[in-house]
Amino acid sequence: MTQAGKQLARARLDCLCRLVTDGTHDSPKLQQSGIPFVKGKHISGGYVDLENCDHITKEDHEKAIQRSKPERGDILFSNIGSVGDAAFINIDKEFSIKNVALFKPDSDVVDSKYLYYVVLCPKFRGELFAKRLGVAQPFFSLEMLRSHEVEYHHDLTIQKKIASILSAYDDLIENNLRQVKILEEMAQALYREWFVKFRFPGHEKTRMVDSPLGKIPEGWEVVKVGSLLEKIKRKKRVKKQDYESGGTIPVVDQGRDFIGGYTPDQESLHDKPLPIIVFGDHTRVLKYIDFPFACGADGTQLLRPNTERMPTSLFFYALKSIDLSDFAYARHFKFLKEQGILVPDEQAVQSFAQVADQIRDQIRCLLRRNATLRQTRDLLLPKLISGELDVSDLDIKTGGPIQ
Repeated sequence: MTQAGKQLARARLDCLCRLVTDGTHDSPKLQQSGIPFVKGKHISGGYVDLENCDHITKEDHEKAIQRSKPERGDILFSNIGSVGDAAFINIDKEFSIKNVALFKPDSDVVDSKYLYYVVLCPKFRGELFAKRLGVAQPFFSLEMLRSHEVEYHHDLTIQKKIASILSAYDDLIENNLRQVKILEEMAQALYREWFVKFRFPGHEKTRMVDSPLGKIPEGWEVVKVGSLLEKIKRKKRVKKQDYESGGTIPVVDQGRDFIGGYTPDQESLHDKPLPIIVFGDHTRVLKYIDFPFACGADGTQLLRPNTERMPTSLFFYALKSIDLSDFAYARHFKFLKEQGILVPDEQAVQSFAQVADQIRDQIRCLLRRNATLRQTRDLLLPKLISGELDVSDLDIKTGGPIQ
């Protein structure tokens, strides 16, 4: 054991936190707008998806936070249903939680970002999964979480150094994700310009005709999404608890993180047809996948157009333009299939696909970088938390504000 390893201590989670609790036990009426209302399915890859979550009224929010108020520096942990996902709160935006545990680290004992990485560590999750409750809907009780013993570095300076090393990877990943978002917005803006506002090349000379969606260019047609879907043969799906931090096959699920984990299971490999679109039945997240992958078993649907008149890149941005937020229902695929989208003429299709494919090439490069960064971080994580890698002599700047 290294010198750092000898400094490890063990403590119950509630001894490292000022509070270990969970979200509201009520079921407030969901709204189209208002205060974000976060459940376990809205937590993935270390992030809280406030863009695609539900909403409640301010009055219901004020009632919910009397029990637990998420604040900057807190840790969220999904403890019911889709258990095991965690997120570190680095924003000041108000939101409420349900079916999510909340850890408020005690800053006198443990660095909050360090504890977040302890929670992310495979050992923490593995020990919890070994004693989780429930069959139809697995869950970790609050008592189970509070009494769960974790191994940690007693020295706050060591904690902060480890958090700083791992945060550097997460910061690079987040920066790449911001660039991906900009590129996605560029492609989506081009789609709206051409196929919503109809300001495509040559639109000045194009005759407009009536359609179920209003006036559209002559030669174009409106087709239901369900009529455009190719039937995809299902492969074995990978359960969340079976994800590995590294491996040969990336697992794509409906979470915010582009790649949820990895698996060595060749029976789950989907390598054709490609590219393909993964749709999150619960989260409404859409992902354009152009590499061999395995599908997560968490409500994902695989979509691909059945006609050359609708290239996959055009189909992807057409689907992203559909607003399903009005459907307050756990599964959205059946509503998606009933939506009508435009199938343009061949010239518009080819022109858009040429530009969109160039943007997708840039996105692919950034996502590959992130996959490498995430694999490296996940390999370092257990080695740093366990003390196998000693950071005590490293000159690392620590002590900054919580980000």
